[in-house]
Amino acid sequence: MQKYYHIGIIGGSGLYDFPGLINKNSIEIDTPFGKPSSPILTGTLNGKRVAFLARHGIGHIHSPSEVNYRANIYALKSVGVKKIVSISACGSLREDFAPGQIILPDQIFDHTQKRVRSFFGNGIVAHIGVPNPFCQTLTNEVYASLEDTGAVVHKGGTYITIEGPRFSTIAESNVYRSWGMSIIGMTACPEVFLAREAEICYCTMAHVTDYDVWHTSEEPVSVEMVINVLNQNTDTAQKAIANFLERTDTDQLDGCSCQNALKNAIMTRKDLIPETVKNDLEILIHKYL
Repeated sequence: MQKYYHIGIIGGSGLYDFPGLINKNSIEIDTPFGKPSSPILTGTLNGKRVAFLARHGIGHIHSPSEVNYRANIYALKSVGVKKIVSISACGSLREDFAPGQIILPDQIFDHTQKRVRSFFGNGIVAHIGVPNPFCQTLTNEVYASLEDTGAVVHKGGTYITIEGPRFSTIAESNVYRSWGMSIIGMTACPEVFLAREAEICYCTMAHVTDYDVWHTSEEPVSVEMVINVLNQNTDTAQKAIANFLERTDTDQLDGCSCQNALKNAIMTRKDLIPETVKNDLEILIHKYL
């Protein structure tokens, strides 16, 4: 009988050396959109099956613009994932969101230019609704799991995703602040939107590594800053995930509206959808055809 891994974690490969993770296995997956960033590491933690994916590949070999976001989400969907917790670094655009703290954003602003943002096209059109792009139910669950670690965590805020791979100029950073953005990063889009198209609940655990470049009394963001804070926060992230798995009933994951996001979203007449597209998107659209 095939095993399904209802909880997916996307983050850096260094995160996955979990104490207590057993029955580990590495799964190579091909998708209609190419290979995911890395093999999917599966295992059991606190009695729950979980699947990990290294967003930038093992050893951090893919830049934010090069990440195959569609293949990553599709691969997790193919092993049964229904909830994704994304772990990423971010810069703070607010004085009260300090380095070392963790933000669970509730809104997002897509300021990328180069990325493929949808599974749909090539003969099938779908328009999903994303007024609340992050799953509020999942965010609340992760927030409670983080509070138990003693970390300073903020729930709410707007995450602006820039193309990268460079960091912002001072002028850009100040414009983003004037727009009301809270944190800045390079990977949440289109990941969050693809998860919604795949009818997967999704939230982001954003670790503040710096004050970007706007803060006159702090050092501008650097790779060294990002790595130092992420390394310091690895233990917190692992404890939060362990807490989350311990309190989550992975056999009772239905009922969230995220998991019916494509209902009434597909505009194309069924008999006009090309067979190759139907086959490629079968795991996403089968229940609507």
